[in-house]
Amino acid sequence: QVQLSESGGGLVQAGASLSLSCAASGVVLSRYAMGWFRQGPGKEREFVAAINWSGDRTYYADSVKGRFTVSKDNAKNTVALQMSSLKPDDTAVYYCAAYYSANSNINPQGPYAYWGQGTQVTVSS
Repeated sequence: QVQLSESGGGLVQAGASLSLSCAASGVVLSRYAMGWFRQGPGKEREFVAAINWSGDRTYYADSVKGRFTVSKDNAKNTVALQMSSLKPDDTAVYYCAAYYSANSNINPQGPYAYWGQGTQVTVSS
């Protein structure tokens, strides 16, 4: 049974930094590309960032480029999202997702086979 579990969310002030982590069980992430998505209040779920199976290729939404960094630790079977210069518009439930990757390319939109339950990030102004 594959499970993805996010952690690290919380309430921070604008301009602060926060790091999210996604731990996987039941799957070996070294062959999986990973993505981070978010859904803000009253908004559709949107893509945030993605990383390929080997961790050497990344892709970001324009809204977070330069502020967020995605990384992957295949030895620990985890993926992280480091967020800095947070804005109130970043307030959302953040989800990690995974799809099996046959090569080192990234398709940021997946399709993702596995999803976590999400972690809340709230940025106050």
